[in-house]
Amino acid sequence: MSKRGAPIAGLIAVLAWVWPVGAQDASSVLAAASRAMGVEALRTVRYTATGFDFALGQSGVPGAPWPKFINRSYTRSVDFQASASQVDRVRAQGEIPPYGGGLQPIQGDQPQSQTIVAGPSTPWVQQLEIFMLPHGFLRAAASRNPSLRRQGAYSVVSFRGENGAQVSGWINAQNQVERVETMIDNAVMGDMPFEAIYSDYRATGGVQFPMRIVQKQGGFPIFDLTVGDVTVNAPVNIQAPQAGGRGGAPAGRGAAGAGGGRGGAQAAASTTPSEQIAPGVYLFTGGYAPIAVDMGDHILFLEAGNNEARAQAVIAEAKRLMPNKPVRYVVATHHHFDHASGLRAFVAEGATILTHDWNAPYFRDVFARPHTLNPDAQQRAQRPLQVQGVGDRHVITGNGHTIELHRLMDFGHTPGMLVAYFPQHRVLYEADSYNPPAADAPPPATPSPYNQALLANIERLRLSVDRIVATHYPADGRVVTVAELRRMVGAN
Repeated sequence: MSKRGAPIAGLIAVLAWVWPVGAQDASSVLAAASRAMGVEALRTVRYTATGFDFALGQSGVPGAPWPKFINRSYTRSVDFQASASQVDRVRAQGEIPPYGGGLQPIQGDQPQSQTIVAGPSTPWVQQLEIFMLPHGFLRAAASRNPSLRRQGAYSVVSFRGENGAQVSGWINAQNQVERVETMIDNAVMGDMPFEAIYSDYRATGGVQFPMRIVQKQGGFPIFDLTVGDVTVNAPVNIQAPQAGGRGGAPAGRGAAGAGGGRGGAQAAASTTPSEQIAPGVYLFTGGYAPIAVDMGDHILFLEAGNNEARAQAVIAEAKRLMPNKPVRYVVATHHHFDHASGLRAFVAEGATILTHDWNAPYFRDVFARPHTLNPDAQQRAQRPLQVQGVGDRHVITGNGHTIELHRLMDFGHTPGMLVAYFPQHRVLYEADSYNPPAADAPPPATPSPYNQALLANIERLRLSVDRIVATHYPADGRVVTVAELRRMVGAN
């Protein structure tokens, strides 16, 4: 080859590697992979596995991997023709001692179920539970105007999902889907990567199926399964969950609100009930329970609520109760997603986030990320992000109020946990250190180390507490006392 021709040949090689090829080529790649993997013959699949699941957004330390739970058994049935999936599993405590959220600690074995029957109104993130599977991806891509690019040894087939993000499958030289990637919306992390990795394919009943399945969200695993048995085309009968029945994502999946305690990422109540627990101090019930304080020329919030709708509802109600006053501050007790998912609504209001120094760098990072897939109020407003870190003790005063912020020491849930104490009213506001059970619940056989840590910190700080107000407010609305906490940890 002449020296003149060498650069041209190199350019052609580069373009062949990165330049998309036509839809017909994508269809051919999909057809070859579907034949090799037995997609046309596969109507249903049932597989059993063991391994781990991980609680999304509930890490012990900001920015660390999600906490792990053991899956003692895992069975999933998928009906590809009906776009239906059912998971039944038994999980157990994986972090010993408990570290992080996700309703830890689990006492004994915990059964969980998830049923999805996809229809026209099914959220895209739930449809992805099927489309992220290798055979589900090939079926979905074939009917959604796929595109193709070459990357190294892989053919990467992509289609646009209903949320506007590309869904891409990496197909190897053996016509096996090794990886599926996309982006989904998360209230904290914004446009968040979601990927599934498949390996150790084996043939059964004319179908190739992976014996190792790893799913990741936000860069960390949410599932790591070793498949033990696969049955293809067995009869399955997956019924849509009834109201109040099982359904939705198990703890640790793609819902922002899963994790710290009861409540989850529920929609805001149609009304926002409140209780004035002291002059100028309002507790909002009917969901995750923030507190708003009249500081004279502005409003300060303790906690933001577990999603944007809840945050906007309590902001609006606080402004009604305390008119003509801006929301200037919101205290974030810690970084877990079910407590941080409403914070960006406060940023859009122009409020400063107050949190412990442990959490401040993480919030500055994640809240600066784009939220283009499902633009929230802050994505539209583009207000300056203001996060102020505080130390182990921080005192706020104004309009006759004194609020002491204290970090809980030796607290396994997360080292950056803040509680708020009102010394004039002998009220302690806390998140996840004590989630009050039913009033008649007996003490657990093994006390929660998180409950024990709360009591130890109350005693260490010599706080005189008449009432404990939990973000995960008791369903019966009762006043929770230190005596109740002491009884639950066996300290009476």
